[in-house]
Formats: sequence, structure tokens, C-alpha cells
Amino acid sequence: MAFELPDLPYAHDALADLGMSAETLEFHHDLHHNAYVTNGNAAIAGTEWEGKSLEDIITGTYDANAVAQNGIFNNISQLWNHNQFWEMMGPNGNAMPGELEKALVENFGSVDEFKSQFSAAGAGQFGSGWCWLVKNADGSLAVTKTENGVNPLCFGQTALLGCDVWEHSYYIDFRNKRPVYLTNFLEKLVNWENVASRM
Repeated sequence: MAFELPDLPYAHDALADLGMSAETLEFHHDLHHNAYVTNGNAAIAGTEWEGKSLEDIITGTYDANAVAQNGIFNNISQLWNHNQFWEMMGPNGNAMPGELEKALVENFGSVDEFKSQFSAAGAGQFGSGWCWLVKNADGSLAVTKTENGVNPLCFGQTALLGCDVWEHSYYIDFRNKRPVYLTNFLEKLVNWENVASRM
């Protein structure tokens, strides 16, 4: 069965007062995300990956030795990334659950230090990509960054929080001010309850 574009979990204008405009969501979700769905379905049609889960396709087609990933991986991974991204944000859920706060303090020293490392990873990602809060196999938390559509699944990690730092994610609202976008994301947009639920 072909993959489909999931509906946003909130209205297009639900995040506008928090720094992500309806116009951004119309372009980012309705056009960019939908293109990954369309192109991903076309890429896997008639291949061994047709009928497999997003996660199986991502881990099965990722090539750690490649400078550039293949078309199946790029589209399917970005489809998965965006499915998570919309759920990681929301108009509510900005209060951080205690268990998540405790885990961040244990792993980073403080919530502010986590935010500082997360923002630095996103701002320091050259070109397009993502920054992540991940849970490693040993249960520890870490901040990482990945190029283009690569995500934590490729490294056996659980994605707790991801921020899209491709320009189409922030240019309408923040122009070229990626660090300001990242600060706004952490302070106003993240649904911390969703992040905690992934632990």
C-alpha cells in the first residue's frame, strides 16, 4: 500500500502566534512533505522495498559510506522525518514533563545546556539537514546533527526531538536567521509532552 501524506495534527495557522506562519506550513507540509510522499512512492514502486515500513526502508537503504544517499532513501527518510516533525511541535504542550527535565539535567547538566547544544548543532549544520535529541541504545541522551535527510534510525538511535534546518522550514518567517528560528523552536514550538512520550 502506498504511503500517504498525514494530516497536520493542528490547523495551518495554529502555530502562527508562536512563530511558524500558516504560509510556512502550507509550503512545508502541503508541498515539500507531499513531494517526498509522491517521489518516495514512485521510487519504491516495483522494488523489493514496496510494501515495507518506512523504518525498514530507511535502515535498509542507508549507505554509511556514500557521500550522497540514493533517491529511495532521500525521499523515504524525509517523509519519516517530517511525519515526526509535525508531531514534535504544537500550540500546546510547552510545559516540560518532570521525567524529561530530569533526564536532560542528568545528561547535559541543565535544560539550558541541552538547549544551547541543540541550537549549536542546528546552527552549525552546513547546508541542509536536521539537529536531534536522541536516546542511544545504552539509554543515554545526546544531541546530534545530520545532513540532508539522514536521521537517527540510521545509527540505531531513537529520535526524541528533531528540528528541520532546511531553509524551507524557516525562510518565510525568519529569512536567513537560522539561530533565531532554533531559539524560537525550543522556546515556543516544541511539544515537550510528545518528546517525553518518545523516551
